[in-house]
Amino acid sequence: MNKKISITAFSSISPLGNNAEEVWANYLNENHCFSKQFLDQQETSTAALGAKSKKIIAEIRESDPKYNFLDDSVLFALAASREAVKQANWSSEDVFGINIGSSRGATDLFEKHYKEYIDTGRAQTLASPTTTLGNISSWIAHDLQSSGPEISHSITCSTALHALLNGVAWLKSGMSDKFLVGGSEAPLTDFTIAQMRALKIYSRIDQDQEAWPNLAFDFEKTQNTMILGEGAAVCCLEAGEKDNAIAYVTGIGYATEVLEHNISISAEATCFQKSMKMALENEDLESVDAIVMHAPGTIKGDLTELRAIEKVFGINLPLLTTNKWKIGHTFGASGILSLELALLMMQHDTFIGVPFGEKQKQSKPIKKVLINAVGFGGNAVSVLIEKR
Repeated sequence: MNKKISITAFSSISPLGNNAEEVWANYLNENHCFSKQFLDQQETSTAALGAKSKKIIAEIRESDPKYNFLDDSVLFALAASREAVKQANWSSEDVFGINIGSSRGATDLFEKHYKEYIDTGRAQTLASPTTTLGNISSWIAHDLQSSGPEISHSITCSTALHALLNGVAWLKSGMSDKFLVGGSEAPLTDFTIAQMRALKIYSRIDQDQEAWPNLAFDFEKTQNTMILGEGAAVCCLEAGEKDNAIAYVTGIGYATEVLEHNISISAEATCFQKSMKMALENEDLESVDAIVMHAPGTIKGDLTELRAIEKVFGINLPLLTTNKWKIGHTFGASGILSLELALLMMQHDTFIGVPFGEKQKQSKPIKKVLINAVGFGGNAVSVLIEKR
């Protein structure tokens, strides 16, 4: 990349909260979210929004009659987008693009409409316009009264970081000066969880006595432990170095695996090796202070990514972490929520490790962090960010 891209604002809504202070506090609290103590209070092994965040979503839904018909995936994105644009001091007079993606889109709403059709043979009038994938960015554009390009897409679990790639491409091309990018997911439905169970990747440890049922980053686990979470996050990107930048995007990389199976990934995650090398082109590898791994909590997914990192960095590995033991796998939103952890670690100059992982000692300030994401189909993305 021949010039920096500024991240001028970031906002999220997730099981960790809906503002940076709350999110950081919950990252510091090992017992929050997926401890056995937390799960004992839950009906199912999922990571759902907390009560305060659910209230925010309910208030948005009730604020406009049109919003009563929207899926949670849209409302999550609306909540995060409103706050990010406010932080960046963008207004409806600014021309900015929007690219908010989702792996599943209107999951809950689509399933409800389909069930109604099976039961009655009829579909609701708004069944189609409120379940198209493009309705996420379209409704955000309506809500923010923006006049730039609107893009929605699904590239499974790397969707949000692909949105960031798109935003960077638009900014570097000179076709836009500002872009709102991110991802949103509301996958906590019985059918979606059943799909993950059918793949034999969903956690069953919650039935045992383990402290953490989601063992993302445990490279010696003997069974898959993925758990689903919900949420959305967005960031405001602007071309060049801005005075209000909270960090810079200084490297991007992407690659696609040659598949042997619909959900396969090679033993050394060739796609990750390629995406990381592209993002780190012309970078001193020792300057990378930490990596936020994709690490979904599956045996193969976690271990192959680690092998790819070892191939790229050799014996001098940066600090390694993930957030999925905290918030579960949020599918299309996962990459941008990993970016949030990277931003917070840089801001507080504090490494957040995984309590059941190998202990790692922070020996220098956290100034550069690499974020990885990959989805079904081997669509890997790596993004390097640098402290302002």
